[in-house]
Amino acid sequence: MKKLLIGLFATLLLQALPAAAAPLLVAAASDLAYCIDELAAAFRKEAPEAELKVSTGASGNFFAQIRNGAPFHVFLSADMMYPAQLAKLGAADGATLRPYALGRIVLWTTDARFDVSQGLALLRDPRAMQDIKRIAIGNPDTAPYGRAAKAVLERDRLWDAVQPRLVIGENIAQAAQFVQTGNAQLGIVSLATVRAPRMAGVGRYQLISDAGVAPIEQGAIVTRAGSGQPLAARFVRFLGSPAARAILERNGFGLPAATRE
Repeated sequence: MKKLLIGLFATLLLQALPAAAAPLLVAAASDLAYCIDELAAAFRKEAPEAELKVSTGASGNFFAQIRNGAPFHVFLSADMMYPAQLAKLGAADGATLRPYALGRIVLWTTDARFDVSQGLALLRDPRAMQDIKRIAIGNPDTAPYGRAAKAVLERDRLWDAVQPRLVIGENIAQAAQFVQTGNAQLGIVSLATVRAPRMAGVGRYQLISDAGVAPIEQGAIVTRAGSGQPLAARFVRFLGSPAARAILERNGFGLPAATRE
């Protein structure tokens, strides 16, 4: 009888305790790698119960994983296309889709021999091109920033000429790593990468005009797996808050027009 009473008491006590909140699983585009921890910390100030587990990588890879059932609750893509496609496929809630940032691309080098202030015109300089063996970009098939890099090279009629020198990163973070380690003399990477506080003073960069190419509008969405996780929609809404927008802007992102909740 004593053991039975102890067991009953323990059961009642466990039922009285609040259940631990399940972690919020976030799939984030790699251009957010340098500021996602700051965003998560700011969100926890508003939702102290939140535990975020973040994975960063190529948006196209996350799209494929979520489409095939990966249990991410929130998808922060480097474009609007991938989350919109997930919504059409029923793998995400289209009503939660919203732009959270605007990306920009830069020509970046850590090699003192190259004057990137010329912008992409540097790639027409025969003397410079004698020493430029590799140019790093993200994968145009899976990484929106790689797609943007290809678009500006095609716009300036440079794509065919530089293709033999291209080294393709799985995502924009890997493309930047090629430049940072000296495995590529130049890279077309995100402004957010070179503006990140931990990258301050590393190399030199020149903003690339986005005239004539599609803007890099980045979208957030709650996935089908996230529909049962209350913090998922709350986190997506948080990205439009003054606190989140200030973090994104400080880290080199442009901002979409503010929306009322």
